[in-house]
Amino acid sequence: MHALLPLLSSLGYVLQRSHMPEPMAVRHTSANMATDGVVGVGVIGAGRIGLVHLEALASCESARAVIISNPTVSKAEAAATKYKLDAFSANDMDVINHPDVEAVWICSPSQYHADQIKACAAAGKHIFCEKPIATDLPETIEAINACNEAGVKLMTALQRRFDPNFTRCKKAIDNGEVGDVVQIKLCSRDPAPPPFEYVKGGGGIFKDMAVHDLDMARYLMDSEPLEILASGSCAIDPAIKVLPGAEAFDTATIVMRFANGKEAMIDVCRQAPYGYDQRAEVLGKKAMIMTDNTYPNTARIYSASFTGNADMPYDFFMSRYKEAYVQETLAFVDCLVNDKPVPCSGEDGLVALVMAIAAGISAEERRWVKLSEITPQLCELAGECGITINMCDIPDDEDNSGGFSFANFFSSMQK
Repeated sequence: MHALLPLLSSLGYVLQRSHMPEPMAVRHTSANMATDGVVGVGVIGAGRIGLVHLEALASCESARAVIISNPTVSKAEAAATKYKLDAFSANDMDVINHPDVEAVWICSPSQYHADQIKACAAAGKHIFCEKPIATDLPETIEAINACNEAGVKLMTALQRRFDPNFTRCKKAIDNGEVGDVVQIKLCSRDPAPPPFEYVKGGGGIFKDMAVHDLDMARYLMDSEPLEILASGSCAIDPAIKVLPGAEAFDTATIVMRFANGKEAMIDVCRQAPYGYDQRAEVLGKKAMIMTDNTYPNTARIYSASFTGNADMPYDFFMSRYKEAYVQETLAFVDCLVNDKPVPCSGEDGLVALVMAIAAGISAEERRWVKLSEITPQLCELAGECGITINMCDIPDDEDNSGGFSFANFFSSMQK
């Protein structure tokens, strides 16, 4: 299948780790959700994002981190010591198969996500996965289907949905404060460009950066995307110009048209010298709501030459979105303990990937790209997974403009 090469690569990765030290087990006290309401959690990956999630889990009374794995086992050991975990390992399968683990947090490099999700599903473990679910459509479909067949919950970690600023915008839309939405604007700028090696092979600015904004536009608009127009350029780091496609862009602009007839605009850039610039603006028929950047404090300086914030906005994503990581953790644990639907599903992650792919095609071919041009691949790929899809030619219910019905597609997948 399409996923064979990534799978072989991942198998080589696992085999390499099998020669590393065995996990250190200290105790095995069962954390059964049905009896004590505490979820036993295993974490794969002890890099920066893995530690962020361990910190968030430490603040959740209904979850207890049990074990962590990392190929460089010393990182796993250090994390286990700091957060008082029972065990650590160099092998992700030790996390997945640990008897006290009921849910697995996947914080590993993107190319391993799909195989780890499928392994978790096979073991009957619920999954919280950092974006993306996979790096391409075939593996994404396979991973989501594996979870559906196993009856386990899969949550995609699109943390901006849980950020207090964006959450307040969504609330203003849902409770009618702004009235009917007219248009949405999103801005996303990083403090500094990432290293060349991060950009190389990362899928480009639409997949590894703008995917958060694409998802947020859909989330706020509460309508499915129909078509996308995007353009990109290299305005910051000339070194990446040698890379293919959207990987050569460090600046991009996106316009999205939705099934409800409204549009959203997004601008992204890999460098803003003043810190993280993450803002949203929603214009409605009754009012407008907008967010500002987040600062370490509210102090302001007033002088003869300057009036403004005493300090720059946060310049590190873990500081900027610290509360969002906590809130998404609390939300998923609540879903597990109380058997609720996940607020940010694997399907949401798939739609975000499809939007990012459409944006990349648009930027390359310099034209509007309808998502219906891409979505037939979903039906073909679903068929290869043994899923019968009969609704792929049905337009979105909101109008007759030929939009793909994601709702019908996902409903068919889950049958």
